[in-house]
Amino acid sequence: MVSDHYFSQDPSGPEKRREIAVRIWDRELRFLTSTGVFAHDGLDKATDVLLRSVEPPSSGTVLDLGCGWGPIACALALAEPMLDVWAVDINGRARDLTRLNADRLGAELHVAHPDQVPSGVTFDQIWSNPPIRIGKDALHDLLLQWLPRLAPDGIAWLVVGKNLGADSLQGWLAGQGWTVERHASSKGFRVLRVQP
Repeated sequence: MVSDHYFSQDPSGPEKRREIAVRIWDRELRFLTSTGVFAHDGLDKATDVLLRSVEPPSSGTVLDLGCGWGPIACALALAEPMLDVWAVDINGRARDLTRLNADRLGAELHVAHPDQVPSGVTFDQIWSNPPIRIGKDALHDLLLQWLPRLAPDGIAWLVVGKNLGADSLQGWLAGQGWTVERHASSKGFRVLRVQP
């Protein structure tokens, strides 16, 4: 039997839900998480660094790429109700939890499988703690699929562990023609600001 990963489309293991409290942008939020999704024990350090390093935009269309149980997407939608927030994940259990958490918190957002996002939708910002463990080639394919959907003046915020290749990813993105700068560095993680 192959064990499930957070990037499995349909985790087969039993679902064990739990409620956690997370503080994001001076707001205490309660989320349901579950086994079979990324960081089911609580907000992971990388996502925490991203949320502490970047302020939510006041308007526009925003993508949470690899939304997990929804901390970024829900926090964005609650912080700035004018945002049009999309939460995308390949993991069906993660999408279900994001929908449930959005409903519980009163956050309005779109939750979708990557294939369900209409091709005409472009994003003013993309926020992501990208799934590094899917492998370098798959990660590059993922970024090449979504970064071109940034608006011409759009920004992608990517948080990556230094020991998981943040600096090499920064170099690769620059080599693909993107403008990349290190926006923040904390607790072993880099927050990269990526623009067309």
